[in-house]
Amino acid sequence: MQNETLKFWDKEILERELVLTRVLDAPRELVFSAWINPEHLTAWFCPEGYTSETHEVDIRVGGRWRFTYVSPDGIRYENRVVFLNIDPLNSIEFDHGPDEDDSATRFRVLITFDEQSNGKTVLSLRQLHPTKAQRDGGLGFGAVEIGNGTLNNLEKYLTTIS
Repeated sequence: MQNETLKFWDKEILERELVLTRVLDAPRELVFSAWINPEHLTAWFCPEGYTSETHEVDIRVGGRWRFTYVSPDGIRYENRVVFLNIDPLNSIEFDHGPDEDDSATRFRVLITFDEQSNGKTVLSLRQLHPTKAQRDGGLGFGAVEIGNGTLNNLEKYLTTIS
């Protein structure tokens, strides 16, 4: 049993991963809906201070969402999400990267939704990057701060739809 646990904590995987967690004062059904309903997701999913322009959205396994983040100084960042797995109320898995085919910088995202007995939801967002160097580059670019800003937007948005 001990060897199986050690395999789970694979150092190579841990070195490529970023994890953000947030306790949200909203029921799991509402938080999940904010991620899975195109009207909701496109309203809040972007870094704080940015705007987002959706070009295409099809939230289903195999579907994709193409969008552009626009920074406060007008820099445009083209994005593509491809949905890989959707387990209602439990998890969403997708690949996220630039809006281009076969991007070497695309990374995997797993979002889980855990309901607490007090009606709050624990949201965990895990990014698994192709390499440690890419993960480290994201850290240097501000991936944690950007991710937390995006979760701040979600938190604010949830108060408008509850």
